[in-house]
Amino acid sequence: MMPRLKNFALSTAFAACALIATSTSAIAAPKESGPPAPEFTGITQWLNSEPLKLEQLRGKVVLVDFWTYSCINCANTLPYVKSWNQKYKDQGLTVIGVHTSEYPFERDTGNVRTALKRLGITYPVAQDNQYATWNAYDNQYWPAFYLIDKKGQIVYSHFGEGAYAQTEAKIQALLEQKD
Repeated sequence: MMPRLKNFALSTAFAACALIATSTSAIAAPKESGPPAPEFTGITQWLNSEPLKLEQLRGKVVLVDFWTYSCINCANTLPYVKSWNQKYKDQGLTVIGVHTSEYPFERDTGNVRTALKRLGITYPVAQDNQYATWNAYDNQYWPAFYLIDKKGQIVYSHFGEGAYAQTEAKIQALLEQKD
């Protein structure tokens, strides 16, 4: 009786593992198309750029980076974001920083301008002091990356530091896609 019970337990365990593996691969599969990206809204100031609309960026890959200049985790991601901007801007990538303040002193446009200069940020930065764009994206984290494909769909997101190679690979794949 024990060997039969043992065999039954093992078969059940293997079946459960197979089911979990199947479910996990479906969850982990990259999105081919996601929800439409929300428009930039409630922006109090555009820095390094005239005001931008996602509609005018159709046909480009857009990296939206929610950040704030005094966040250490955001500072740690900046070398990667700046590198991607330099490497891929001529291939169709548009990087847009959405500066959403965590502390009152970060709302001052002069402080943000000084930080942009100190940090060497040359790509467009939207100052989102009222959290309107933050809320439109249902964002909750600094830093947060959202990749938008050429059709205007959010197809990738990453929160916090890390996954730089994965993010760059997704940028490259999106740039290679036909319109």
